[in-house]
Amino acid sequence: MCTGKCALCVGTSLYPLAVISIICNIMLFFPGWDVKYAQNGQITEEVKYMGGLIGGGVLVLIPAFHIHLTGKQGCCANRCGMFLSILFAAVGVVGALYSFIVALMGLINGPFCKNLVWGTPFKNQNESYLKDRGTWGTCTEPENVVEFNVGLFSTLLVTSALQLILCATQMINGLFGCLCGTCKEKGPL
Repeated sequence: MCTGKCALCVGTSLYPLAVISIICNIMLFFPGWDVKYAQNGQITEEVKYMGGLIGGGVLVLIPAFHIHLTGKQGCCANRCGMFLSILFAAVGVVGALYSFIVALMGLINGPFCKNLVWGTPFKNQNESYLKDRGTWGTCTEPENVVEFNVGLFSTLLVTSALQLILCATQMINGLFGCLCGTCKEKGPL
């Protein structure tokens, strides 16, 4: 596969992943599908870091545009364009890594919920709440907040891991494209 086609494939693959990250992060602001928790500041701390919106969303979407255009026929499909794709892909790696770390911390610390008082009941425990589903009933409000957070933070974790792999692949691909060219057909002279 030519480096230009690989860049086109990577760029195209990053679009839906960035959209999924943005949607997951926005949904995390509304646990129990209610706005009152966001209005009262009763949301998980890691949601406020906006790892999916900023990291896996914007910081991956911008490189996706450039990487996608680098793979298309035209002015950007040259060695300079491939060099720039390395830099943009590095921005994507940073964004995906940020999203990955925030999602991982969101899973480790657990949701902000009401037990008897509002707090993070699963934080700093010896055993992970993820292994013992029986402890999930500890949170009484918002309803099903543990399942809500686990599902969305897990989705962010997987999405950001895929973004990280794709952007790192593009950095290597961009290096080959910069050194060897993009393999575009020259056509008849």
